[in-house]
Amino acid sequence: MANTNDMTIGSPVRDILKFSIPLILGYILQQMYLIIDAAIVGRWIGVDALAAVGTSSSIMFLIMGFCNGSCAGFAIPIAQAFGAKDYKKMRSYVSNAMRIAIVMAIVITLMSCIFCGRVLKIVNTPTDIFDNAYIFLFLQFLAIPFTIAYNLLSGFIRAIGNSKQPFYFLIASSFINIILDVILILILGMGVEGAGIATLISQCCASLMCWVYIKRKLQLLIPKGEETHFDNKLINILLNNGMPMGMQFSITAVGIIMLQSANNALGTTYVAAFTASIRIKYLFTCVFENIGVAMATYCGQNIGARKINRIKTGIYAAIKIMLVYFIITFIVIYPFADYMMMLFVDGSEKDVVSNAAMFMRIANYFYPALGLLTIFRYSIQGLGYSNLSMMSGVMEMIARCGVSLWIVPALKFTGVCYGDPVAWIMADMFLIPAFIWLYGHIKRKTPLCVS
Repeated sequence: MANTNDMTIGSPVRDILKFSIPLILGYILQQMYLIIDAAIVGRWIGVDALAAVGTSSSIMFLIMGFCNGSCAGFAIPIAQAFGAKDYKKMRSYVSNAMRIAIVMAIVITLMSCIFCGRVLKIVNTPTDIFDNAYIFLFLQFLAIPFTIAYNLLSGFIRAIGNSKQPFYFLIASSFINIILDVILILILGMGVEGAGIATLISQCCASLMCWVYIKRKLQLLIPKGEETHFDNKLINILLNNGMPMGMQFSITAVGIIMLQSANNALGTTYVAAFTASIRIKYLFTCVFENIGVAMATYCGQNIGARKINRIKTGIYAAIKIMLVYFIITFIVIYPFADYMMMLFVDGSEKDVVSNAAMFMRIANYFYPALGLLTIFRYSIQGLGYSNLSMMSGVMEMIARCGVSLWIVPALKFTGVCYGDPVAWIMADMFLIPAFIWLYGHIKRKTPLCVS
């Protein structure tokens, strides 16, 4: 079937790599344009502007994490129906998922814009950067409907095994964002407002490209006739998959907000260091995230096809891929972290550079813990047990809150650096035993499965 990828046959390593590589390249490209965005802001506007852009990152993770996680959850039943070759049911899921997403976009955008200023105060945004932070965050909130649309539509495309097209759309939207950054910030001198507008327009373009592609190339996904009808049973299944995944990200974000709030209280220099290091960290960690995304689709299709033994084989394959990538990151990050931070600020900003580089190196030591987290979390979600994986988000939240309340006051920015590693380890302590139990449970329920 053209433009699809059946992950229930063939080599699991090949299937996972074939699916995840376009995802990884796309997100690396996306992170590159975020890095360029931050570099333009930090180098041409100043450290205060860089801090203003970064001070709201945890807030955006809270809101967009919920939206993106929910959209990813909505794609799980679609992947399962595709694996089971039940295309009529798959299209009914698509129709009802779009209904939910429209309501989400309206409600979340309105609420976020209304309370924009209040949430910036909650995270201890320094007064000298508050106005710029407000402008940037408000524009990010206006982009929420387009971000939801892109994640929902790209989730539909990935659910049937096609991860290449969303990659191409990210390439296009990334170049649009960079070009607009140059025009709005460097030529027109619009400052952080220009950065926010560039992001909004590029997100709009990405969602539009997904929609046009589905309409023209993926008729398999377009509901027709009674498939377009409201179905309360399917709505409940979609919500049971999507809401726990969205809540998982939001619960995790509460801990991140606590950590960033503790860091913001240390002053503008540390906010800038945190912003620079986070941009580079996401560039490297998005690979782990997308190996996990591949596992969600892989497990979803295979549980739909009742090929349970392939799930275990896929887990081992994903872990091997993750460990090879970790070695590569260590070779790159450890010697070059300081130079990476100089992309954002002048080398004379020694405190910003040294603290940001320390953050990167400490996090890098614990990347295998993050890799295991994403593999097991997304695999559990792909199997249809989003409520179970949500508990890992609770563990992350508890860990980051503990670091914020007790370790950061004692160790200052060094304590901030250990926020993520402690959270990853805590989540793994729950996820690994949970998956082992779940796999045995599913295998007992489906004794006639084939490999």
